[in-house]
Amino acid sequence: MNIAEIKKTDIANGEGVRVSLFVSGCRRHCKNCFNSVAWDFSYGRPLDDALEREIFEALSPGYIRGLSLLGGDPFEPENQRGLLPLVEKFRKTFPAKDIWCYTGYTFEDGAVREPQANCEVTRKFISMLDVLVDGPFIEELKDIRLRFRGSSNQRVIDMQKTLARGDVTLYLQ
Repeated sequence: MNIAEIKKTDIANGEGVRVSLFVSGCRRHCKNCFNSVAWDFSYGRPLDDALEREIFEALSPGYIRGLSLLGGDPFEPENQRGLLPLVEKFRKTFPAKDIWCYTGYTFEDGAVREPQANCEVTRKFISMLDVLVDGPFIEELKDIRLRFRGSSNQRVIDMQKTLARGDVTLYLQ
């Protein structure tokens, strides 16, 4: 799995100051995607031990609120498999920090509605997330007034409340 970009002090992709990882690889190819360069699974740098150390060093300051996962698409099966060990280690290392994840796929019933995005680690990966911003970017529904999303069809979901209650609970309206 490759990382297209790391933003070490990002304030646009979740609450507070965050470290944002943009993974490589996306099959959805939304019209006017802001990061189409990351559609290619081979773009960027491999997520190896050195890159992981760099990420965890960036996450360590107290002012960093959490980790944001974007893309490409973190929910492509290859990316879920690559990210799961990273988010498990993140949870152990930084238990007070949160994880936001952005996907063009749609959450439903503890997994992802689109079968091509479900794999053997999907439910475990989802269980590690605090907030999921789901749904494809739709140019015709673009609204720059929305917080943490690009188009009005996308939802900002509180994943821990959603998983506990069994129905989608929005983090933001």
